[in-house]
Amino acid sequence: MNIGKYTFDEYVIMAAAFHGNPAPGLLIGGFMVELAKSALPEGTIFDAVVETPKCLPDAIQLLTLCSFGNGWMKSVNLGRYALALYDKYTGEGVRVWIDPAKLTMWPEIRAWFLKLKPKREQNRERLVDEIRRAGPSLCGMAPVKVSDSFLKKGGMGAIAVCPLCGEAYPAADGGMCRGCSGEHPYMTDAGTGMDMTPTAEPGLRAIPTAQAVGRRALHDMTRVVPGESKDPEFLAGQLLTAGDVCRLHTMGRERVFVMDDVDPGLSWIHENEAALAFARAMAGEGVAFEEPPKEGKINFRAEKEGLLLLDRQKLKTFNLVEDVMCASRQGFLPVEGGKRFAACRAIPLYLSRARFDRAMAVLEDGPLFSVAPIKPLPTAILVTGTEVFKGLIQDKFIPIVKSKVEKFGCEITGTAVVPDDMEAIARAAADLVADGARLLVTTAGLSVDPDDVTRKGLYKAGLTDALYGVPVLPGAMTLLGRMGKARVLGVPACALYYQVTALDLLLPRLLAGLDMTRSDLADMAEGGFCLTCKTCTFPKCPFGK
Repeated sequence: MNIGKYTFDEYVIMAAAFHGNPAPGLLIGGFMVELAKSALPEGTIFDAVVETPKCLPDAIQLLTLCSFGNGWMKSVNLGRYALALYDKYTGEGVRVWIDPAKLTMWPEIRAWFLKLKPKREQNRERLVDEIRRAGPSLCGMAPVKVSDSFLKKGGMGAIAVCPLCGEAYPAADGGMCRGCSGEHPYMTDAGTGMDMTPTAEPGLRAIPTAQAVGRRALHDMTRVVPGESKDPEFLAGQLLTAGDVCRLHTMGRERVFVMDDVDPGLSWIHENEAALAFARAMAGEGVAFEEPPKEGKINFRAEKEGLLLLDRQKLKTFNLVEDVMCASRQGFLPVEGGKRFAACRAIPLYLSRARFDRAMAVLEDGPLFSVAPIKPLPTAILVTGTEVFKGLIQDKFIPIVKSKVEKFGCEITGTAVVPDDMEAIARAAADLVADGARLLVTTAGLSVDPDDVTRKGLYKAGLTDALYGVPVLPGAMTLLGRMGKARVLGVPACALYYQVTALDLLLPRLLAGLDMTRSDLADMAEGGFCLTCKTCTFPKCPFGK
């Protein structure tokens, strides 16, 4: 049986030359590719997607023009032995896979494909013969249409030059290339030859404590009193006296490092010097840090109450650098003025210059932390619901929302209760915004019930930039948007029952002036499940974190 224009034997020789050996998956892959090609209309310019990195990509490259190099083949490792060829303009094509249900009459292929016996027990000649005879009959095939993202040929975007290795890399990766961030597979830093294995600190030699009298401590030394305190008892640079010897012994310090015994040169950075440099680069608007460093660590504080903003990717990249660390509270939550929210440090007493430079390169394009002021907005509350409008039930939305927004200093400029009527909702919303509201909180009417027309009324009143649905429980049917100069926050009915909902997570972000995107909302999914505890301790709980 032929594989395209080649006889089976010719294809075996091609496969061996290209792949290194005529692997069974590559032989079957040849039939799969040709079966998919035969199902496409003649003259179709196609791309390929492959669902495994093993063997099958080589079959596509042998028999088509598609390859990873030219971008016409994409790999999505789903662990399935399958491929699809599709029209590169419309996305319409066919998917072909090995169908286990069709392997019954081919025992050697079945044993190989389902790993039913070890490779050493497989009969290679019989396996290849079965593949020859079975051909494309092993395969299933179905029409598919790939998603739009696969129709776009991705580009690298802006290119930067890494300040450490001097090589070009995608600027979107941050202040340094991913290799210099520690993601490379080499024991040495390719290009510089720098040894990346753990290194000793610069010629450090401890001396007996008694001999340290009259000399200066090289680093902070901590005294721990269990359950009471943990603070530096001796600071870097402090002159040690005879009276200090006993205290050092009680701290378990039989030997100490002193300053005049070390000459680090230019290749090493003292922990305090490194921490101070990191802090200066990390702190943005609204952020202060405590000087001098203690034990190679610096704490960050909010200068005033606001919303903590942080660059999550930059924080991760910084922590990928060896021998440094930075830990923070969860971002995008309110922080109190004067309260600590993060700390950074150099981990060893002396940090190598190369690793210090790597860490600083991550921070060079802007601060890691900032605190955005939460600014009160004139707020209006719109309650929708025919049962409330008619007085059949008492409204409880207005007092709930009022208490939450007033906590942030917002003034209530107006309230309205309207029936479940699109026109009435639109008029009321427009009037409240016209009367000066810069935050419009609407309540109820956001579910899938036919009578819930709040969204339709808001759209009629001029709602734009709408985002409906948030991965937070309770509060999944929350609505965000704009109406003229006003921000809009639609609160579902769950706020009547639950003490804390998505409203409590989103309100401070809106008051801090953040523009929310669907991606921002997706980031809230982790930590977005409220435990609905009998005694609520929010925000001192995992919700939103």
